[in-house]
Amino acid sequence: MRLRLPEERPTEPPTGYKIAHPVLSQDGTRAGFTGVSLGGALPYGVLDEARCVYGRRHRAPHRRCDCGFHCVHERAVAEAMLCTAEHRAAVLLEVSVLGAYIRFERGFRHARQRVRGATVGPCGCGAVAAALADAGWGRPGWRALTAACAECVRGRTSLSLASFARLAGEGLRVRASGGSAVAASGPVIAADGPGVPELVAEAALLQARLDWFQSQLARLRDRGAQG
Repeated sequence: MRLRLPEERPTEPPTGYKIAHPVLSQDGTRAGFTGVSLGGALPYGVLDEARCVYGRRHRAPHRRCDCGFHCVHERAVAEAMLCTAEHRAAVLLEVSVLGAYIRFERGFRHARQRVRGATVGPCGCGAVAAALADAGWGRPGWRALTAACAECVRGRTSLSLASFARLAGEGLRVRASGGSAVAASGPVIAADGPGVPELVAEAALLQARLDWFQSQLARLRDRGAQG
């Protein structure tokens, strides 16, 4: 006799929480996330479908495999994962569990998901993040990003939180931990334009980059005079 798991038919998609690293495509046209464990080699978009990480042809999630998106039921459990040294640079995601899923005691393994929100932790210096900057590592075709304040961005490839949300699309909302939320409904700015938090963040980034370029120009002038 073959035992079957009980079926659930929720009226709306369940909510789950997970941690991941934000990523930017090599050409700078796409933004997404990459997992911190099993699925780390397969970056995914805000709205995406799971694929078997072992290359098998079955549909995820398969009962005899570990494939599929993973998330936990409680936000506090996901936040606790950010305390470990290897996950300090990750961001906290709130996701809608879509398609077929398998429910476990602490979370879901599911076929599809929509990332509704991302919470970015502080910059490495302790200041509130104003941008996501090149973290110095990545996957083939993707640069990993990490939280950075306006002072620490300097000349690195970076996006403000609002710009990352617009590039990722699908209504993603991105906020800095302890800061204000910024949102975008697609790859372009909404008709009513950016709000005050977005403009302040963009201005801070522009000023930081201008200061960095001026310091580099001054260094080159000094070297030219000495030469």
